[in-house]
Amino acid sequence: MSTFVLIHGAWHGAWCWDGVAPLLERSGHEVVRFDLPGHGEDRTPAAEVTLEGYTDRVVEALDALSGPGVLVGHSLSGTVISQAAERRPEKIGKLVYLCALLLPGGKSAIEASQEDGDSVVLQSAEVDEDRGRIILSEEGMRKALYHDCPEEDFERARRLITPQPLAPLATPVEVTEGSFGSVRRTYVRTTQDRAVSPAAQEKMYTELPCEKVVSMATGHLPFFAAPGELAGHLDSLAKL
Repeated sequence: MSTFVLIHGAWHGAWCWDGVAPLLERSGHEVVRFDLPGHGEDRTPAAEVTLEGYTDRVVEALDALSGPGVLVGHSLSGTVISQAAERRPEKIGKLVYLCALLLPGGKSAIEASQEDGDSVVLQSAEVDEDRGRIILSEEGMRKALYHDCPEEDFERARRLITPQPLAPLATPVEVTEGSFGSVRRTYVRTTQDRAVSPAAQEKMYTELPCEKVVSMATGHLPFFAAPGELAGHLDSLAKL
């Protein structure tokens, strides 16, 4: 069995895995999850949060494992797991990009999002430059992220969502073929996604090929829309 390290995406926290983690554990896997700096219960001020700080938190978790883990990154955290793979390729058995940003070196998340003409998430976000963060409106949450999720998940998210720090979005990833490129990678594509569009996802995993791509007919939050199906895909990808 595998050890999964589950990394949440923008605005969210470790709480978004509440429906999936028990299913993976029931299948015999170990699960590690935590809040990135500035998210969930971590109170790091948004203006102090960086992509490097995100990566440090993931590397710390990887270093605590007895062997290589399966590193899953959702959405924005595709950049984080790529950076972690650059720093600790030997600690990762497989990377799983969950409707995530799989970017080449030199490209930032904000660049990728601005190129995605079918994404509606930035249209619903308000930039608070003075405090170094982006705030997503409730209307934007529902339209871009929660349109196919159970109402109770949306209501809970309204209480738990935190502003997204700006710096990690604007920082280009720095990856090399020798380190990041040496780690096996897979992709979970979401075909009803309004945040990272299906076309943008396909472009990314075509330009940086993955050994396996699986599709889910959900929006951007499959851990809420179809937790059982997602857990099944993760279990299968870990066994490749």
